[in-house]
Amino acid sequence: MKGNSKSTLLTKNNVGNVSAEDHLQQQDYLEAVRSFARLTYESIYVIDYAKMAFEYVSENPLFLCGHSPNEVLRMGYDFYFKNVPEADLELLNTINEAGFDFFKEVPDEEKKRYSITYDFHLINKEGRHMLINHKLTPLFLTSEGKMWKAMCIVSISHHPSPGNVYIHKQGTNDLWQLEIKDKVWRKSEKPKLTKREVEILHLYAQGLTINQIAEKIFVAPDTVKYYRRRIFERLGVSNTVAALSYAVNSKII
Repeated sequence: MKGNSKSTLLTKNNVGNVSAEDHLQQQDYLEAVRSFARLTYESIYVIDYAKMAFEYVSENPLFLCGHSPNEVLRMGYDFYFKNVPEADLELLNTINEAGFDFFKEVPDEEKKRYSITYDFHLINKEGRHMLINHKLTPLFLTSEGKMWKAMCIVSISHHPSPGNVYIHKQGTNDLWQLEIKDKVWRKSEKPKLTKREVEILHLYAQGLTINQIAEKIFVAPDTVKYYRRRIFERLGVSNTVAALSYAVNSKII
């Protein structure tokens, strides 16, 4: 079973030869990636689809599963097969296939505006399963419009279970959700919050309590609770932590 998953993961975006012109895109881009990794708590890594390897892995520990960055770098794609449960490998197989099928239909000049996000489990050295959120966006394309290198960002998921596969288009409210069973993308729009709801989320992010928020915006605590319920309903979540995570990941706040 793992062999089939690995085969699809390795071959779906078969880049082939990378031309000298393609290589000129790189310059010293990894310095910018390293700088970004120093500024975020999230784990960062770069996939090279031509070599089917990792080109960079940050020191941020979440993605490492107890390994060192160099160990994960050396493992490359084998890292997934050693640290992702079998059921989630099958999920990644489905996401990989559907994602690249979607990507090849996007005009080449727009491909870098798209990103995909989804949740799956990692297994750390103690054998515990951690549900993480994984975002991926193109860094470089070949002259044929294929994804050559991609940047990935890993954080804790705010969902209760794996899946939750979405594609976003930068600069728009366009959103596509993958129906995993049917492998079909359904287009929708990102949820919209009112200015007051965004303000309340910002205040929650600062660590304020309901009473403190009420005092800050000159309303009763019950009014804050009402807005909070509205936020939960709009975002499809059940608590403040999940609402903040969703809003940040979706660039609502």
